[in-house]
Amino acid sequence: MTVTHATFSLERTYDAAPSRVFAAWSDPVAKARWFGSGGNHELDFRVGGREVTRGSAPDGKAMAFASVYHDIVPDQRIVYTSTLAGDDVLATVSTTTVELTADGDGTRLTLTEQGTYLDGSEEPAWREQGTGDWLLRLGEELQA
Repeated sequence: MTVTHATFSLERTYDAAPSRVFAAWSDPVAKARWFGSGGNHELDFRVGGREVTRGSAPDGKAMAFASVYHDIVPDQRIVYTSTLAGDDVLATVSTTTVELTADGDGTRLTLTEQGTYLDGSEEPAWREQGTGDWLLRLGEELQA
């Protein structure tokens, strides 16, 4: 039984106003396109609301990523906690803060995640890479 703690921060700049970046995060249809990864995605975007994405890992494990929103300031900030489980075995628990700041005509997004990784089921570097991948897809969504 092992526990690993890690924090990472990613920064991206998008050619879209903070209101548009926030809308891509808060609209269930838009969010499913860039975040849902082809699995089952549900979003109730409000303080106390939940987001759940279900799918399969390459090894066939049933994966579930579930979040609860704790703080939402439109066009500025989103704070949520999440769990990731594979075949109903808890792998991670994390707190994530997304900050949106006007940057000229665009937006600077800063995402900071503090995670607890249990029993080697996921590595911090894997989570950071995966988060970077979906921030790339968010950028593609904003260009569409």
